[in-house]
Amino acid sequence: MATKKLSAIVIDALEDIKARDIKLINVSKLTSVFDYIVVASADSTRQTKALAHNVIDKVKESGGWVYGIEGQDAGEWVLVDCGDIVVHVMQPAVREHYKLEEFWSDGKVEYPKPVVEKKRAPVKEVAAAPAKKKAAAKPKAKTAATTKRKTATAKTPTAKTTTKKSTTAKAKSSVVTEAKKVVKKKTATTTTKKPATPKVAKKPPATTSTRKKATTAAKTAAKKPAPRARKAKAD
Repeated sequence: MATKKLSAIVIDALEDIKARDIKLINVSKLTSVFDYIVVASADSTRQTKALAHNVIDKVKESGGWVYGIEGQDAGEWVLVDCGDIVVHVMQPAVREHYKLEEFWSDGKVEYPKPVVEKKRAPVKEVAAAPAKKKAAAKPKAKTAATTKRKTATAKTPTAKTTTKKSTTAKAKSSVVTEAKKVVKKKTATTTTKKPATPKVAKKPPATTSTRKKATTAAKTAAKKPAPRARKAKAD
């Protein structure tokens, strides 16, 4: 079985029972005994045994060979020898104590895949002069269409404004005519009114001398006897 396929089967078996901090290290350039080392952490002895048995079952089901198991009785560190891959299932304290990753630090970690920062390509500086020419050329192509649109849009508001002006002028003329009618009615009513009676000039009061003359004439007229009738004289 190819080592790549076998390594994928081992990692899937460990992930099925929730192993923590799984690492796959390629040590083919450091030793000729095996090609890969797998290191995983378990929270308890029961979990370490379960992980080791699950790896054995999955490898045998896929047609691989398991050459040996060590540390199964204690359950703190269980080693499963699958030929080209050696699996180490360890509790966190034991893993921290032995530090297998540092011992095989010259190997290449293939799982989890290290994050490689992509180098950004240098930005090419574009000359400023050609960009300005292109920017200036684009508006020229659009000027003809834009001027037509502007003229078309400019014509419609003038028509609207003229209609508005005509309506306002009509309204003003109607108001003026109504005002004229009201003035005519007022003048007609003032002419039909009765003419004022002319004032008679009062006579000046008579003076005292005239009053005296009038009184004396009245007295003398009263003293004179009345003339007798002519028939009586004839008899």
